[in-house]
Amino acid sequence: MLEKERMMKKALVAYFSVRGAEGITGKMAARLAGGIGADLYEISPVQPYTKADCNWMDKRSRSTVEMQDRGCRPAIATRVENMDAYEVVFVGFPIWWYREPSIIDTFMEAYDFTGKTVVPFATSGGSSIGNSAANMQELAPGAKLVAGKRFAAKTSADDLCAWAQAWL
Repeated sequence: MLEKERMMKKALVAYFSVRGAEGITGKMAARLAGGIGADLYEISPVQPYTKADCNWMDKRSRSTVEMQDRGCRPAIATRVENMDAYEVVFVGFPIWWYREPSIIDTFMEAYDFTGKTVVPFATSGGSSIGNSAANMQELAPGAKLVAGKRFAAKTSADDLCAWAQAWL
């Protein structure tokens, strides 16, 4: 086991979830990080999202307005202090309007991912991960972005870890 651990690449699981660690994506990110021995980082917005902010039926809600403006970059409250230490970065998020939320775009532009493998994973009640990886690749041209995957809310840690092994 120790030899296997030494062979694994240093990984970070970064995630955005409106409800933080208590949200679906937050819980999934924690299961993944715990299962693969990765560090965990929450992509927290400076201005937290409220329930009203996420009302996709309201054309004036914060999330709707952000997603209609591809240049929108919500501010992130903290930084990953040692991004250079990671070889693989798993980036988790809920699907909003068939793609990654704008705060993920902020995250992708905030760091130099050159030479790193970036693996998107998403949660959604039914939408696919769509073009999220291609969008993220445009924001981090030096990274190796993989297609990623959408997971059901109750995906087990074993299933997440088995999926993640391809990049570790």
